Amino acid sequence: MSDRYGKDVLASNPHQRRKVRATERPVELGLVVEDAETGYVGAVVRVEYGRMDLEDRRGKVRGFPVGPGYLIDGAPVILTPPRKAAPAAPKRTASGSVAVPGARARVALGSRIYVEGRHDAELVEQVWGDDLRIEGVVVEYLGGVDDLAAVVAEFAPGPGRRLGVLVDHLVAGSKEERIAAEVARGPGGPHTLVVGHPYVDIWQAVKPQRLGLEKWPTIPRNIEWKHGICEALGLPHHTQADIARAWQRIRSRVRDWNDLDPALIGRVEELIDFVTAPG
Repeated sequence: MSDRYGKDVLASNPHQRRKVRATERPVELGLVVEDAETGYVGAVVRVEYGRMDLEDRRGKVRGFPVGPGYLIDGAPVILTPPRKAAPAAPKRTASGSVAVPGARARVALGSRIYVEGRHDAELVEQVWGDDLRIEGVVVEYLGGVDDLAAVVAEFAPGPGRRLGVLVDHLVAGSKEERIAAEVARGPGGPHTLVVGHPYVDIWQAVKPQRLGLEKWPTIPRNIEWKHGICEALGLPHHTQADIARAWQRIRSRVRDWNDLDPALIGRVEELIDFVTAPG
């Protein structure tokens, strides 16, 4: 015959309070806790060397050790040392260098960096401007490099007065390659560095994906390159103001050095290193 009441009706006492397991809680300023032993309730106003000060509602302050034996909202807790904030990552300039907060621009060096045109200068300033000001390097634009040898001779580079030049479309067999070789053979050659990127124009240094393109359009040689690019992008290009606005639109898509092709990044960094080298 089965026992419908079970083997022992008193084996389980429904009135017996279950033991609640304490949870860990990092102590922090302003946290209101109760010391389970004394009933003292206060807000944490100080934490130091494994101890904390609790201030009650009357302004009285008592010290307690950080650890077990406390209640928060009636629930048992084990107070642990405050969490250490993760060190903030250093801020970076647009070129990827570590930013120097509050740094003032250095007095300009005798050395200079020349670039071909206004658009080149604007892009270099946008990405490397913070670094150049700290180094004291001035960037100037030439308006073309056909007379580069004469420009270098007038600058008269020498020890402590170096000249770096960034040239568009510096590829084998090009006019720009012949001009760079002429400068290297000249009297200022040892103190002048001419480097270049392979693009027809600095616009192409911006990654096409930033403009929603897979690659930059190929423009026939009988069409002026910037006009052809604007037409391919559906942008007005009848006046110089149209071209300027198109460039501003393209340049606005550049957030930092990651949006530029490595072929330009390496050349600009090379020039900065050259003109800031001692001696």
